[in-house]
Amino acid sequence: MRRAFLKMLALGAAAAVGCATLGAPALAAETKPVRIGWTAWSDAEAVTRLAERLITERLHQPVELVLADIGLQYQGLAKGDLDFMMMSWLPATHADYMEKLGDKVVPLGILYTRARLGWAVPDYVPADQVRTVADLAKPEVRAKLGGRIQGIDPGAGLMKASEKAIDAYGLKDYSLVSASGAAMTAALGRAERRKDWIVVTAWNPHWMFAKWKLRYLEDPEGALGGLERVQVMGRKGFYQDHPDIAEFLTRMYLPLEELEGIMLEADNSSYDKAIDDYIAKHKERVDYWVTGQMPAG
Repeated sequence: MRRAFLKMLALGAAAAVGCATLGAPALAAETKPVRIGWTAWSDAEAVTRLAERLITERLHQPVELVLADIGLQYQGLAKGDLDFMMMSWLPATHADYMEKLGDKVVPLGILYTRARLGWAVPDYVPADQVRTVADLAKPEVRAKLGGRIQGIDPGAGLMKASEKAIDAYGLKDYSLVSASGAAMTAALGRAERRKDWIVVTAWNPHWMFAKWKLRYLEDPEGALGGLERVQVMGRKGFYQDHPDIAEFLTRMYLPLEELEGIMLEADNSSYDKAIDDYIAKHKERVDYWVTGQMPAG
């Protein structure tokens, strides 16, 4: 992943140099794309593609999306190779990244609040048998679950928290399965169709809570964290280079249920259609994000 990420950065730099050698350095500076780091999580894709659309169409700035592990995104911001990313989970989930690199990145605005992480099970799993994370230690529960906790990509803060939860609750007999976010929801969908028991690493906002009836397992040890705020994180100097975009990002705030609505519609159709519909239904709010002007009256 890191080699591919660095290759993308090198290609971007080579493209910029190529423009300059054609005798148009001013044009190259004007049209150099803003580079946004993103991860293939449904909430990250929703907010990133919404921002990309508005920056491109309303602020007339080309955008390049750089898909990378979340840790590489923080490193890219710290080195100035990325301009911003839209998936900084604080205060707990990404605390390790901020401890190492917090003095080299700049918070630009809070996108949404009351986000959370945890482990979830389908509601058909009896609550009187599996109510808390500690209940997973019961031999009969472990047998029904096959000793597996279905996870997401290994660099995610949720996976680090899940490893801590396994230690905190003595679940050494379980394997934490790494996969993409899409693979996790596919496994959940298969279990739902068969009514098999499954426990997945989960977070809000996510369209799976709108599609299926799920419940979080109680976490009395607090190993999986509490409420989080999700915000935009930028490189140093980004505001000075792109004040209009930085100010747009400080104003871009979505209620959690609206974001989950975008995500669910995108899962049923496409992100382009979901974003078209959101912009059409929330014109005044989107205009405020872009211009900073409050609606009259």
